[in-house]
Amino acid sequence: MSPEAEFLALPDLASRALAGSVVHANDELFASRENLVNPGRAVFDPAEFGHKGKVYDGWETRRRREPGVDWAIVRLGVPGVVHGVVVDTSWFTGNFPPYASVEAACLPGHPSPAELEAAAWTALVERSALAGDSDNVFAVEDRRRWTHVRLTIHPDGGVARFRVHGTPRPDPALLTGTVDLAALEHGADVVDCSNMFYSSPRQLLLPDRSRSMGEGWENARRRDDGNDHVTVRLAAPGRVRRIEVDTSYFVGNAPGACAVSGLVDGSPGEGLAGEGLAGEGSWVPLVPRTRLQPDTRHFFVVDSSTPVSQVRLDVHPDGGVARLRVHGEIEESALARLTDAWAAETP
Repeated sequence: MSPEAEFLALPDLASRALAGSVVHANDELFASRENLVNPGRAVFDPAEFGHKGKVYDGWETRRRREPGVDWAIVRLGVPGVVHGVVVDTSWFTGNFPPYASVEAACLPGHPSPAELEAAAWTALVERSALAGDSDNVFAVEDRRRWTHVRLTIHPDGGVARFRVHGTPRPDPALLTGTVDLAALEHGADVVDCSNMFYSSPRQLLLPDRSRSMGEGWENARRRDDGNDHVTVRLAAPGRVRRIEVDTSYFVGNAPGACAVSGLVDGSPGEGLAGEGLAGEGSWVPLVPRTRLQPDTRHFFVVDSSTPVSQVRLDVHPDGGVARLRVHGEIEESALARLTDAWAAETP
């Protein structure tokens, strides 16, 4: 991966998997705007036609007969700092836009489409050329926090997917009390993983329940005496009260057992995009090695008197896990630091 495209390893803040949504578009005659934020790659059936023409898995506007541009506004699933975007024109060959630009805005609350149209927008990607049937990758230098992103295509055409890669920055006011410290939407991320052969361990941290085996973390079958593991940098150091290890949909390939440990006085870690390794510090047991059942949500009561900054899930010897939840309270000083950072990153 080229240095300028390292952001591709960061979470997609616009993805429907994080509750991202395309809240408004000026035109979607041929194909729906909502397709832009679907998690998977676009699919294509050359024989599929509808009464409006060829069916595309993406967003497609009508052919313009007057000057102008088309646009779609995306509400990020969680506010964040955008490191780069991908304008994916997969399967659009004779009907892709020749140019695109991207802007961002930061608005409190839940603005309406009219309020978003009237908002002050900041350019993240200036008008740039696109290639058809391609992932068009653009790095972003602005390191402020945004809540909405607007994709503008010049003058019209089709885009399969719109990815907005960055680091989540949730409102610290929503992180008081007991929260899921391991939630991606709260700012947690995977910093180390022994094996991700079948699927990404980041799926462990998604906000919803998994709907199939493909929506969890599954490693390859081990043929040695070791075990697989994943380490998560928590949203902030906190005291853990309850842990959930969910093996839903993993029937013949669930782990036989698991254990969970926490890192005390560890470094924050960098995430998968930063050659992430677990931080230094002392590891303490949170859940001892315990037998797991297939297709089951397992709950463990934990009384962590000392805040931990990371947790490591060990599965024995291997197997798939759908979700990992680490419920607890963020340490007061850590919450204050998050609040200060939130204010500094706000446009």
